[in-house]
Amino acid sequence: MSDFVMAAIQAAPVHFDREASTAKACRLIAEAGAQGATIAAFGECWLPGYPVFAFMAAGPRRWELGSAYLANAVQIPGPETERLCAAAAKAGIDVVIGVAELDERTRGTVYATLLFIGRDGSLIGKHRKLKPSFHERTVWGEGTGTSIRVHERPYGRISGLNCWEHMMMLPGYALASQGTQIHVAAWPGSEPEIAPAAPTTTWPRQVLLSRAFACQAGAYVICAAGVNRKSDHPEAYRDLLPFEQHGGSCIIDPRGEVIVGPVSGREEILIAPGSFDLLRRVKAVIDIGGHYSRPDVFDFKILR
Repeated sequence: MSDFVMAAIQAAPVHFDREASTAKACRLIAEAGAQGATIAAFGECWLPGYPVFAFMAAGPRRWELGSAYLANAVQIPGPETERLCAAAAKAGIDVVIGVAELDERTRGTVYATLLFIGRDGSLIGKHRKLKPSFHERTVWGEGTGTSIRVHERPYGRISGLNCWEHMMMLPGYALASQGTQIHVAAWPGSEPEIAPAAPTTTWPRQVLLSRAFACQAGAYVICAAGVNRKSDHPEAYRDLLPFEQHGGSCIIDPRGEVIVGPVSGREEILIAPGSFDLLRRVKAVIDIGGHYSRPDVFDFKILR
C-alpha cells in the first residue's frame, strides 16, 4: 500500500445525450489523469444526468422526459462502458462514475448505478442504489445488497454509495466492516432544502453525511457532486425543470476533516493527496469493523 491522489470531478453532463456525456466524461478522466490522480470520481447518475424531472408534476411532458431518459440509459457492459474503460486505461487511473443503468432483461427499468473501473480498463464492479429517494422512486428501480462491497486496489480498498444511502447507516457500516479506506460518496449536487436552514448551519447535508462517514469508517471520502443547471439541458426542457443543482464537492480525510472544497457554482476537478500512514493512525485508534465492534452484542449480516 502506498500514498495516492484523489480527484472529485464536478461537472455537468450533456443531459439526455448519452454519447455526448460519455465523450465529456472521457475528456475529464484524461484531465484528472494528467493532474496526477490515482482515482477519480463523478457524481450520482452522472451519465446521462441526474433526473431532476422526477420532481415535476405528473403529466404528458413528465412522461416525455421519462421516455427520453430511458432512451439514453447505459448498458453494462456496452459501447459507453467500453469507451469509459478505454479512457481510464489511457489515463492510468481508477474511475468511479454514476450511470443510469438499463435493465438488460426488460429494457424498461433503469437503476442509479455506481460503476467501478480499473486503471487497466477492466470493469471492477457496480453498485445499484438500494432505495431511490422520494420522487426518484418514479424513475429508478431498487438494487440489492450483493453489491455492497469493497474493491481491493494496489493503493488501498475502495467503496462507494449513492447520495442518501449515506442516510441509511447500515450500508455504510457494511463497507466499514469490510475495511474500506477510500470511499466515494456520489451526490447529484446541492440539494433543495426540506426546510429553511438555521443561521448556524455551515455545511450542506451532503458534506455533513460524507464527513460523518469518513470519521466513523476511518476512511478518505471523495464527496463528488454533480452540476445540473437548466442551461445544461435541451432547450425544449429547460423551463419544465423545478430546480437546479450547483455542486458542493469536497474531499475529506479519515478524521472527518475537509481538506479540499467544498466548491459550488462551477465545474472543477478537485485534487487532494491521500496518506496511507494517516489511514493507519486513524484505524489504530478506532476500527468500527474490528477492535471497536461488539459482535457478541450485535449480529450483522447482508441478506441479499
